[in-house]
Amino acid sequence: QLLALPTPRWPGGLAAFHGASGLLMSGRFFGAHLCTESYAETNPTSSSEDRRYYYDCLMAPMANQVELVVNRLEELAIRSIAPGHGPAIVDSWRSLLADYRRWGEAQRKASLVVTLLYASAYGNTAAIADAIAQGIAKTGVRVNSLNCEFSEAPQLLAGIKNCDAILIGSPTLGGHAPTPIVSALGTLLAEGDRSKPVGVFGSFGWSGEALDLLESKLTDAGFQQAFETIRVKFSPDPPTLKRCEETGMALARLLQQQQKRQQKRNSGGLSESRSDPAVLALGRVIGSLCVLTAQKGEGEQSLSGAMVASWVSQASFQPPGFSVAVARDRAVEALLHIGDRFALNVLAEGRELATMKQFLQPFSPGSDRFAGLELRSSPAGQPLLPEALAWLEATVQQRMDCGDHWVLYAQVTAGGLFDETALTALHHRRSGANY
Repeated sequence: QLLALPTPRWPGGLAAFHGASGLLMSGRFFGAHLCTESYAETNPTSSSEDRRYYYDCLMAPMANQVELVVNRLEELAIRSIAPGHGPAIVDSWRSLLADYRRWGEAQRKASLVVTLLYASAYGNTAAIADAIAQGIAKTGVRVNSLNCEFSEAPQLLAGIKNCDAILIGSPTLGGHAPTPIVSALGTLLAEGDRSKPVGVFGSFGWSGEALDLLESKLTDAGFQQAFETIRVKFSPDPPTLKRCEETGMALARLLQQQQKRQQKRNSGGLSESRSDPAVLALGRVIGSLCVLTAQKGEGEQSLSGAMVASWVSQASFQPPGFSVAVARDRAVEALLHIGDRFALNVLAEGRELATMKQFLQPFSPGSDRFAGLELRSSPAGQPLLPEALAWLEATVQQRMDCGDHWVLYAQVTAGGLFDETALTALHHRRSGANY
């Protein structure tokens, strides 16, 4: 039995179900960025983190449509699932369907919504849309992703009206924007709220007239720009996709800040969580001040990132290991999956402020966090800060989903002291409601 499973990213998506064996060949759904010699996963948890990563990358930006697909598939007499990517799921397919529902629930309940309108000729504009949407979704803001080529006019109109920001992306074909994008632009100009930020993105082969059209029409109509127009020639490379993801994060954080300011004004400036005794007590848990640094790839394709980390603790003696909590919306989080390497730079008491200032400052999307710094390298090529007290090089072994953070367990592969006499800088907080 062939099943049509259309989504904004894959309008022609298909699955096949073999009733006699109960085998669902699910195509894009329930996959993992994983290639193994085994047909099926070795146990129900062996690939759980990989499946969550696959969901976050590809499914979270279209959570509403994905839930509709899951509803349809649950009606089948499934016994096992063989996705197009990753090992088959034989024993845990029920829990995986439940996970897809649970993972999408936060998106569906989000109070802030960004509508993402796009069309794509060769998949390049869609890849940009995916990266932006992934960055938005990481912050907890919902993405309403609509492929203009396959969306009805009422659906587009509802998306434009029921959102807090609108993004529109287009390829350039023969010097023009595709007809579905021109139609969506007309609806946006006629029905869109000028107080909501609007962003433009897309790819092109030669000159990019479609992006010029979108940008000029929206500007002339009085819309405020959400970010500088993203223009990508041909296919986006990994650094470009990372910049697009960070652009989505930055927009979502801006919307969240505006919402918090409004809520604070409405509540008279009081914060319930800050006065909760348990939250105040939680803030008394202290941690060492560190800078986590990571680098992946080489040359122009290399990706790097860094963040100040204070939720750090040793977790094992043999093998030597530690845990570190990383917020979902940290740009460096994309470089910290199982098997990835990173460095932990432990800061020294009394000289931590300059280093913290460097890495706590706001960075524009895609910018180099290490610009102007003199760095050393760990044995595996991870960035080290010479002004730190000590350093550890580690490899991510496990990731635990903890709501708005990931808790990583990493095994130490190398380390050393830059200063044998200094003390570790500590992070003292008055409330557990923030850093």
